[in-house]
Amino acid sequence: MTAGYFSERWSEDAPAVPVPEGLPYDWPNRSASSRIDAGGLTWHVQRMGAGPPLLLLHGTAASTHTWRDLMPLLAADYDVLAMDLPGHGYSERRNDGLMTLPALSSSVSILLDVLDFRPRFAVGHSAGAAIALRLALDGAIRPELVIGLNAALLPFGGALKVVFSPLARMFANTRLMPRMVARRARDLKAVKRVLVGTGSTIDEAGIDYYQRLLQREGHVAAVLAMMASWDLVPLLDDLPTLDAQLHLVAGERDKAVSPSEADAIARVLPSTEVTRLADCGHLAHEEQPARIADLIRRACGVHGDDDA
Repeated sequence: MTAGYFSERWSEDAPAVPVPEGLPYDWPNRSASSRIDAGGLTWHVQRMGAGPPLLLLHGTAASTHTWRDLMPLLAADYDVLAMDLPGHGYSERRNDGLMTLPALSSSVSILLDVLDFRPRFAVGHSAGAAIALRLALDGAIRPELVIGLNAALLPFGGALKVVFSPLARMFANTRLMPRMVARRARDLKAVKRVLVGTGSTIDEAGIDYYQRLLQREGHVAAVLAMMASWDLVPLLDDLPTLDAQLHLVAGERDKAVSPSEADAIARVLPSTEVTRLADCGHLAHEEQPARIADLIRRACGVHGDDDA
């Protein structure tokens, strides 16, 4: 029996807030969580802080937990909003099952409209950076600056390549593969191997959150469906029309998204600023949250007329 079993159970100490059903009482930043209905979905949303609005978008297979240490640091200077993407974590998935980049961006846009949240800055990790850029390119948000943390803006490779095999695509819409992955995630060593494959070393609490998520068949199904239907070619075609400034942060130890991809994007959009971090992997914001928070503050200060 795993630790996740106990943490999922109701506790008398759990705060009385309107949160999605099943949200563990010990989930990171739970006091900032709320349940929001938008676009026919029930979302898990976290919001904290005051100041210029800043949007956080997590990547494939993650949830709001990925911002557990970074978000409170940013909340000292910004009004920070994060959510679990559809089907991820504790947000519902669309009935039509669509997990394409345009579909996810449209869903996030509707949520932002319901919340009347107009981000001045958008930060996306991995595939979350693609969503932030799609939102900006479509005019759904009008940020001054988009920051991509180990941004996955080219066709997936590295540790994610296997998901794009024909076999994985075939199983993406069945229950077999999610069930197999969820069962495999009961093995802590297997989860640790996956995280080591990102090039990052995170703490035991972080490993536990990923293990608990990967044991949820719905979460795994959404991840597979998203990655099997991901098409970044239209985004790359549209990228030269981006109005916002783009700043890409690339960890040199990233084994999931090659840091060279940031340079490739800069060739498509020459105004792109690239920062390389020699000692970070794919989960740099979980490894060194204070450092990433400072980097974000500096970038937002430069592109926000120093009033952030």
